[in-house]
Amino acid sequence: MSILIQNGTLICPEGPVQADLRIVGEKIAELGPSLPAGGSRVIDASGKLVFPGFIDTHTHFEMNKGTPRETADGWASGTLAALAGGTTTVLDFAEPERGASLTSALDVWHSRADGIASCHYGFHMTIKDWNPAVRAELADMDRAGVASYKVYFAYDNLRVSDGTALEVVRAVGERGGIVGCHCENGDLVAAGVAAQRAAGNLGPSAHPLSRPAAVEAEAVNRWLTIGELAGYPVNIVHLSTRRGLELVRLARARGQAAYVETCPQYLLLDDGKYRLPGFEGAKFVLSPPLRGAEDQAALWAGLEAGEIDTIGTDHCSFHFKGVKELGREDFSQIPNGIPGVEHRPVLLYTAGVAAGRLTAHRMMRLLSEQPAKLFGMYPRKGALAVGSDADLVIFDPEYEGRITAAAQHQAVDYTPYEGFETKGRVETVLLSGETAVEDGQVTAPRRGRFVRRGPSQFWR
Repeated sequence: MSILIQNGTLICPEGPVQADLRIVGEKIAELGPSLPAGGSRVIDASGKLVFPGFIDTHTHFEMNKGTPRETADGWASGTLAALAGGTTTVLDFAEPERGASLTSALDVWHSRADGIASCHYGFHMTIKDWNPAVRAELADMDRAGVASYKVYFAYDNLRVSDGTALEVVRAVGERGGIVGCHCENGDLVAAGVAAQRAAGNLGPSAHPLSRPAAVEAEAVNRWLTIGELAGYPVNIVHLSTRRGLELVRLARARGQAAYVETCPQYLLLDDGKYRLPGFEGAKFVLSPPLRGAEDQAALWAGLEAGEIDTIGTDHCSFHFKGVKELGREDFSQIPNGIPGVEHRPVLLYTAGVAAGRLTAHRMMRLLSEQPAKLFGMYPRKGALAVGSDADLVIFDPEYEGRITAAAQHQAVDYTPYEGFETKGRVETVLLSGETAVEDGQVTAPRRGRFVRRGPSQFWR
């Protein structure tokens, strides 16, 4: 069975092209003007944009399993929401228990995702412990298709020492992989939380005060220093501040290869949300926290200048009722995280492309091409090219809509983007050559497959 997409604007690696695209089986087989229909099923994409499937580099599904702070979205609802929004591949974080093997964590994450996921998926591996046995497992991870890792500078149950971080970057870099870091100084966060408590500031408005921009900037600088000493590229996840981006800019000027991810919340939401009446500000408690207008402007400028490489969501959804509410008496007990996996593409199109800040081609590079390159999937994923996987999004740029929790596929009981007016929508999604979303609705769930990844394909 073949499918012919006619009359669309294809967002190709070299730029937008008015052309047709033919799919045979699970692959893109042909691109060109006025392709004959032959026996293909025809999809008319007149007036539409055709993107390679979007890739979310940063999700947390089914996290804190079995605890009162378990995330609302497991693999079923989270990947269904991702697919509905045009994301055809997600990269989630497998997290070993302290003292456990990387292999054990990988087995757990496969047990949660395999046969359940509605979009394709891969795993980053979190490093908590570091010893000869864990280092030896890196070869096992290579064979299992896992080539990217994460370390933390915050959270007592997750963070590693600077010396450990250095060894991890060297060991992973030698194999062609890349390590990302949650860049917040955990000791300074603890001091900030204690200071707010001592002052009697216990509501959501204390959250950003406990984790100011300097806390991120210090950790970004430290992470860049570790990358420099290791001699390998590093990745900074969910960058939120102007100061952090300035430090990256200085490192690159010295010739250092460093990669940056930001998230829609840092582009579109600001720290005024923490001052909403009552306990509403808890809906926006995440780490790093939302920032001010100056930081938003700097991140948009970084996107426009090509200084930011990927846009993930850090989707970590906790119900407001009964879960975020655990922190009513103490802001530090509010589970940190917000949802977003469903709405990232339309938000970026609305605030970026439709607003004239970004081109559709730049959006494609941020959401498809560069994530695929950085995490060892290109050009199998992330490109409209002959031989690439037929994961495609047909996007209607003229549609006008509104984001509401009532209409979302995410299982969480709110959205931080409630009421946002949007321009454009994901109309059709093809996953491995089969129609999975039609007229904005998921028609073929649970067809996602694990994506084995290889070494990073660095471009800086």
